[in-house]
Amino acid sequence: MTEEPDTARLKALEARIAAIKGKPGKDKTESGKAFSQSEMAWRMVLELVSGMLLGLSIGFGLDYVFDMQPLFLVIFALLGFVAGVRTMLRTAQTMHAKHDTQQAVTPIKNEGDNG
Repeated sequence: MTEEPDTARLKALEARIAAIKGKPGKDKTESGKAFSQSEMAWRMVLELVSGMLLGLSIGFGLDYVFDMQPLFLVIFALLGFVAGVRTMLRTAQTMHAKHDTQQAVTPIKNEGDNG
């Protein structure tokens, strides 16, 4: 009943558990640090929507305070849209520059190379 545990199987099991838990291993790649394209797309959408909502809320607040028709609402909605688009473009430029520098650093392997 008291058998000695198989150390090779236990080490393999510990390695599988560590891989599932996400502990950093020795052969961890750099690809885990980069954001996926869908995450960047959602970031840009959120930047645009937040700019719009901020502009709409400021415009609505000014219209409420000054008891006016939705003049400020329209003006600040447009300004919020412009601010959101500018933020999106700035983010896209930053991502593009980061991608270019990452591509410049990463060596390109020729398919004919064996070593």
